[in-house]
Amino acid sequence: MFKAKVLIKRRATILDPQGKAVEIGAKHLGLKNIKNTRIDKYIEFSVDTMDKKSAVDEVNDYCKKLLANPIMEDFEFTVEEVK
Repeated sequence: MFKAKVLIKRRATILDPQGKAVEIGAKHLGLKNIKNTRIDKYIEFSVDTMDKKSAVDEVNDYCKKLLANPIMEDFEFTVEEVK
């Protein structure tokens, strides 16, 4: 069994409307020095396989096919064995 930790980030060239909305909210709260807010996604899940290469391959496919939008987002992940 392996534990996967995935970070999905919107590409820097793509506008992040959620980050912009949060930044505007910060300004309304008097936080005037907040700039360039970006909101990313962090996802954890288990992969029920016996070898790390299979786990890595499956996590990579999961990210490419479902978790990340390949047009707007990049992803990185780690896979650790759970004992």
